[in-house]
Amino acid sequence: MTSHGTDLKDGPAQPEVSRDRRFFGHPMGLANLAGIEMWERFSFYGMQGILVYYLYYAATDGGLGLSQEAATSIVGAYGGLVYLSAVLGAWVADRLLGAERTLTVAAVTIMVGHIALAVVPNILGVGIGLVCIALGSGSLKTTTSSVLGDMYAPEDERRDAAFSIYYMGVNLGALVGPLLTGLIWDMKGFHWGFGLAAIGMAAGLVQYLGLRRSTIGDAGREISNPLDRAGRIRYAVIAAAVVAVIAVLSVAGVIHAEQLSDIVVVVTLVASIALFTIMLRSRKITSAERARVIAFIPMFIASAVFWSLFQQQFTVVAVYADQRLNRSLFGWEMPPSWVTSINPIFIIILAGVFAAMWTRLGSRQPSTPLKFAAGTTFMGLAFLLFLPYAGGGANSTPLLWLVLILFFFTIAELCLSPVGQSLSTKLAPKAFHSQMIALFFLSIAVGSAGAGSLAGFYDPSNERPYFLFLGIASIVVGLLMAAGSRWITRMMAGVR
Repeated sequence: MTSHGTDLKDGPAQPEVSRDRRFFGHPMGLANLAGIEMWERFSFYGMQGILVYYLYYAATDGGLGLSQEAATSIVGAYGGLVYLSAVLGAWVADRLLGAERTLTVAAVTIMVGHIALAVVPNILGVGIGLVCIALGSGSLKTTTSSVLGDMYAPEDERRDAAFSIYYMGVNLGALVGPLLTGLIWDMKGFHWGFGLAAIGMAAGLVQYLGLRRSTIGDAGREISNPLDRAGRIRYAVIAAAVVAVIAVLSVAGVIHAEQLSDIVVVVTLVASIALFTIMLRSRKITSAERARVIAFIPMFIASAVFWSLFQQQFTVVAVYADQRLNRSLFGWEMPPSWVTSINPIFIIILAGVFAAMWTRLGSRQPSTPLKFAAGTTFMGLAFLLFLPYAGGGANSTPLLWLVLILFFFTIAELCLSPVGQSLSTKLAPKAFHSQMIALFFLSIAVGSAGAGSLAGFYDPSNERPYFLFLGIASIVVGLLMAAGSRWITRMMAGVR
């Protein structure tokens, strides 16, 4: 769940920080960055774990009473916007503020979003809250790893270990957040759960700001490609125009909640096709680099397919946990949002196992295309595992069966997610390094929004065709990736 979407960026190491070994042989800045990311994931997944229920539960149960289709579409669109904003956040860091200042602004924006969900009533609070959280989380996702990378010299052997420690914090936050917000929701109501998420983000922000000067130093302060004044004005006008158009269309009733995820999918696909076209038609890339860009196209498709199923943890699987799952534990019914914490548990247990396995296999490990093929295939198998209990009534699916399904989710994630962004950096032409990384984020954005769009076809009263079709479709994509792996590897021109 939480290992995708970031990578340590090579940057100018800060000498005074590089010599710091106060945190288990690492700079204290690692502890500070891992801490704020842990609290951000606590708030992010804590909120997301109860969001779909807040949207479609009846007003008498504390919810907004939206249709199930509208609720899952909003959640999908929100997920897609998080990864679109990761691209935006990287641009702001590179051209306007620098990574560290963007990180700080992003953290404040996230906290404002959670506060809005907690205290602003009805759909207005949802709109303000989700836009702020999406913009902030996506930006934080890119900038924390960028600042962390700047703390280490490129040749520093501690970098990989720092990455592992950092992601332990990420997964701890993702594990604990849904448990506590779900418990508070069960005891006091939705807005108390959102309030706990806001408190968690506030704790992370206070911790970061309190230790910022003594642990971060000048890491991430550089603006690598600053925008001139005319450029700032131009982009500000464009941004204002986009916001105005969206506002007018929303007020006029042209944009409906049920359409949001579809809109994000279309916008993201158009942006992706345009970016691929620009790179492939550019005279700045060599023939080998052009071949690598072409090789990334099937990887992009496989990644989008994978995330469109995986991110249904927050749409269809969330609804399934609420309406189908037997959640009784020793006479007490656990909140359905607790299901969101199962994947992080498996990640914490298995991530080291997979890392050791790939290391032990060395040159004998599967190629990246075959890992992508395995990821989409396991994802398809996970959906087929819903079939034995499909069409059952309330409380018809044993909890351990859903645990098994989410175990397959995790195996799929560990095959595909950790290598995704790393691959994009390896295949990137020199003239389009950042844009290639942006394409990887766009594949996740397409998949995340697609999870909301696909959920519109889910019918709890006739769910067998849904799970069967998506399961088979994902397996077919995996088999096609496996069949074409030699061609893809050859097109990657020496990159494994």
